[in-house]
Amino acid sequence: MEQDKVLTAGKVQKALDWAYDKAVNGVTGLDSAQEIAESYMKKGGSQVDCVNALIRWQNTKAGTSGFVTGLGGVITLPVALPVNITSVMYIQIRMIAAIAHIGGYDLKDDNVRSFVYLCLCGNAAKDVLKEAGIKIGMQFTRSAIRNVSSEIIKSINKAVGFRLLTKFGQKGSINLVKLVPLAGGIVGGAFDGISTNIIGNIARETFITDLGETSMNDDYQHMS
Repeated sequence: MEQDKVLTAGKVQKALDWAYDKAVNGVTGLDSAQEIAESYMKKGGSQVDCVNALIRWQNTKAGTSGFVTGLGGVITLPVALPVNITSVMYIQIRMIAAIAHIGGYDLKDDNVRSFVYLCLCGNAAKDVLKEAGIKIGMQFTRSAIRNVSSEIIKSINKAVGFRLLTKFGQKGSINLVKLVPLAGGIVGGAFDGISTNIIGNIARETFITDLGETSMNDDYQHMS
């Protein structure tokens, strides 16, 4: 029984996949990542404007009682991680995936999925890429994300899993994200470290082309 409570990189990876599936395919009572993205895109403005508004909403509105009530349908689903961790993953992944959708990326693409996971690492994302065998400048181009090999994608996923595991702690001690304070203590103030705002900014830098082609990373290359 005690062993079941110990977190592993494998459990973290399964939770990431679970959260991504729910964020993209939707859950009853909650908007999917695409639906959230479309609602912001309909308001007009540039991609950057849409994303910045979305990030502000994530930071200020996700803690409302209505949101928490709806979230109950997500966090009660069976995942071999504590409820508070899976809640964090779902909320953050949905935000990142929405940003990717605004940027015109296909959320069904495995490469896009891996880069969504990567954004969860916040400022540590570049270190994770190095661990996976990739040298990167400031930013990826769309073609670079699309053309990353399946072997590198597997390495990224593995590196992200281990990175998040060290943030969580093997006993489920939360040290990943200072998230929005969800009512009822579901997440509360126990989160530390990478903020929602930082993760949103990393996602914007990764997926939004309105930042300008000149700011895109042109020296993407696999490390030898």
